[in-house]
Amino acid sequence: MGTTGSEAGGLADDRALLGRTSTAERVADILRTRIAEGFFRPGARLSEDSIAGALGVSRNTLREAFRLLTHERLLVHQLNRGVFVRVLAVEDVVDIYRTRRLVECAVVHGLGKPPFALDALIRAVTGGERDAREGDWKGVSTANIHFHRELVALAGSARTDELMRSVLAELRLAFHMVDDPQALHGPYLVRNREILDALSAGEREKAEHLLADYLDDSRDQLVEVYAHLLGDGSGRDG
Repeated sequence: MGTTGSEAGGLADDRALLGRTSTAERVADILRTRIAEGFFRPGARLSEDSIAGALGVSRNTLREAFRLLTHERLLVHQLNRGVFVRVLAVEDVVDIYRTRRLVECAVVHGLGKPPFALDALIRAVTGGERDAREGDWKGVSTANIHFHRELVALAGSARTDELMRSVLAELRLAFHMVDDPQALHGPYLVRNREILDALSAGEREKAEHLLADYLDDSRDQLVEVYAHLLGDGSGRDG
């Protein structure tokens, strides 16, 4: 799979985000978001010419952005073939959830005394519920990612926020391989609401237990689906 003209053309809309200083970091931010949204799917080859032209940046700048995203494990460079959106292995999915459990549960455990600043969590939960009613399961997936990102943001740590941004972007590479987002994300709308309700009531320990069970169940479900999808459970890049 390669970058199509329509895909590259869509990036032209993002050119304004670059501002006057078209840095590799800003290009990487745009591509990271597009990968997370499924605009570039796992296994897709990224065309330097098409993307550089759509964003109006030099190929050197784009290559530096590619290097940054390769370091984040979102892209992979194959000698004599080019740069591809990474396809995760089952072991990657397990490791991502191990990291999520360590970080997210620790954040909830360390929240301190209520009340907690839950406005962003409330917006994520209600947005996901609205998307589900409208049958927008891609929107539900995005709202679910927002819920967990805002949960971690309660720690007030820029470093933790950056870590989770990278982890959740990588996780969406696995989500984009699954054909039934409703089955994957639907059951967790209720569980997001339960965690939110526990935090709203000041029941931090209950919220932590709900979150740990949630992440374990989500991991097991995704690993089962993903292993079946990959056949023998082995990863492949590109």
